[in-house]
Amino acid sequence: MENIRIRIDGRAIKVPPGMTILQAAQSAGIEIPTICYHEATTPNAVCRLCVVEVKGARVLVPSCVAQVSDGMEVFTRSERVERSRRTILEMLGSALDLSDAPEIQEFMHDYQANSGRFPEARARLSPVIDDNPMYIRDYAKCVLCWRCVQVCAEDAQYTYAINFTGRGFDTQIGTFFDKPMPETSCVFCGQCVAVCPSGALKPKREWLLEQGLSPDEIMQATRSDRKRRRSKD
Repeated sequence: MENIRIRIDGRAIKVPPGMTILQAAQSAGIEIPTICYHEATTPNAVCRLCVVEVKGARVLVPSCVAQVSDGMEVFTRSERVERSRRTILEMLGSALDLSDAPEIQEFMHDYQANSGRFPEARARLSPVIDDNPMYIRDYAKCVLCWRCVQVCAEDAQYTYAINFTGRGFDTQIGTFFDKPMPETSCVFCGQCVAVCPSGALKPKREWLLEQGLSPDEIMQATRSDRKRRRSKD
C-alpha cells in the first residue's frame, strides 16, 4: 500500500498506513514522552503522557494507540498538550516516590512540573515486599504502567502471576489472594523487573547493596534465602 501524507508539528512526512502517531513521530525524529509504552509490550494507553492534539479532534489523542490517517495534522507540544502532560506528572510526583525513575524525573524537569502542586494527595505508603530471593516489590514507587502485568501474561511469559488489585487510588499490582511470590505461578524469569520504569521492581542483590550490605553479606543473604525457600517446599 502507498504511504500516506501527514503533518506533525508543521513537518510534512510520509508514513505507511496502519502506523501509530507515536511510531510516525519517532520515524521523523520527533520525541513524544511515554511511560506505559514499551516496545516489548502491547500499547495500552494507560498513562496518557503520550497524548497529542489532532486537528479537528475534540479530545487529546493517545499517540501510542491512535493510527495515522491521510491528511492528519498533529501537534505534539501545543499548550493544551503540555498542560495535560504537566498535570499528569504533577499527580504522579505528589503520590509516588519517583527517586528511582530518572526518565520520569527528566520529564518533570522538561515540563516544569511541580510535585508539590497537589499537597492534599496522599503518598502511597506501602512496605517493601521481600518474599523471594530474586527481586523486591516496592509499590510506593509503582506508576501502574501495566508493563509488568503484560510481560507476565500474553506479551511474553504466559505465567499470569501478577495483575491489578484494588480500585481507585488503592489500585496496585499484586498477586491472587496476596500470596507470596513463590506461592504463585511466577517462574522468576525477571522480565517484569526488566520493563519496570520506576524501580518498583528491583533485583534483590541491587536492593540489598542499596541497604548498605557488603557483597559478601549479600551473597550470604541470598543463599540463605534460597535455602529457606527450598526447605519450605
